[in-house]
Amino acid sequence: MDLVLPDDMIPAFVNPLAGNAGPACKALRAVGGFDIREVPPQTLAEETRKAIDGGASRILIAGGDGSIGSAANALAGTGIELAILPCGTLNHLAKDLGLPLELEEAARVAQAGCGAPVDAAVVNDRIFLNTSSVGAYVSFVRSRERLERRLGYRIATLVAGVRMLFHMPTFNVSLEVEGQRRDYLTPLVFIGVGERELQLPALGSRVEKGRTGLHVMVVRERSGGRALALGLAAAARGVKAVAKTPALDSFIVDACTILPRVPRISLDGEIVAATSPLEYRHVSGHLRVVVAKR
Repeated sequence: MDLVLPDDMIPAFVNPLAGNAGPACKALRAVGGFDIREVPPQTLAEETRKAIDGGASRILIAGGDGSIGSAANALAGTGIELAILPCGTLNHLAKDLGLPLELEEAARVAQAGCGAPVDAAVVNDRIFLNTSSVGAYVSFVRSRERLERRLGYRIATLVAGVRMLFHMPTFNVSLEVEGQRRDYLTPLVFIGVGERELQLPALGSRVEKGRTGLHVMVVRERSGGRALALGLAAAARGVKAVAKTPALDSFIVDACTILPRVPRISLDGEIVAATSPLEYRHVSGHLRVVVAKR
């Protein structure tokens, strides 16, 4: 395992449009050893590839799970290490890896930590590190984004959520799991990298020492009110308890195929175009991420 030497400058990509871009740059300068580059999200993958071609052995991304996922698509399988400065809303991956959320402390780990293999998943050759979803979440995000221009983020989120309660879109999906085909009319299919828990306070995080693979959950409740009740039950009682009822099917698999009639899916919180069929597969140790030395 090659470690970054103290006198090497690590390319550090910061989204200049993000609200915490200033604090992120300040933390990186305080720690030192970073070549700070302000890069908007739409060119992040391209700039990451340029840094790879330039001989970087470690690259830092200051952002949330979506930005990290974009860079991961360029870094996966190269052996080049991904360092994370957690600047997103949820920061699922940083939390799962035990990375500090305080920016300056996280920058120190990014500068002096060591690379560790991290599992990922691939859908139609595109990598994601945390979760993917098909259905209701995509509809919710698109509705919120349309409303946000006029109402602001918080009110748009509330209005979009209320609309989903009264009109929960459903779609037919054929899910092939371990050679067996299952047909559903569902509002939501969720796929997590590694076993996931919905019970509070975990709420979507990896289960500690949980099973590896893809955690596929299919919601079988079709109305908005019943889906909300299902979500509340999962938050209170956990996935395993709810999966024992007819409301939710839950599987841990190495691969699965989904045949949806939807134009878009969610990958690590980002909405991307979808092409049917969706071929999901789990990939062990697909990415090297910088963590604290133990």
